[in-house]
Amino acid sequence: MEKTIATCGLDCGACEARLATVRNDEALRRKVADLWSALNGVEITPEMIHCVGCRLDGVKTPYCESLCPIRQCALRREVETCGDCGAWETCEKVGRILENNADARSRLEACSRTSDREGGDGPCDTAE
Repeated sequence: MEKTIATCGLDCGACEARLATVRNDEALRRKVADLWSALNGVEITPEMIHCVGCRLDGVKTPYCESLCPIRQCALRREVETCGDCGAWETCEKVGRILENNADARSRLEACSRTSDREGGDGPCDTAE
């Protein structure tokens, strides 16, 4: 699976925070900060909008770096994506994402099938 696919199956490659980071686009960074502040009811500053993606080495937003329960779970379990974990289909954490995003579910299903074919819990870096 491409490294721009998040642990939960979302597409970090399409995330405006990532786009603002890789393009060094200050206007987009401000737009994302304003939107996320309104959606989450907390102050998010443009300085917090620096992220290359949750599975790539490099800078991440404070949420993605240390607060996202899905990413933290995957790090503890030493899996690349939730699709590499045998419990992903019944997991409440990732379930909140998957109930609203069919594409994320499809990515994790593909990852899970690849992990099954390869004999277990290894990282899913070959699907798609």
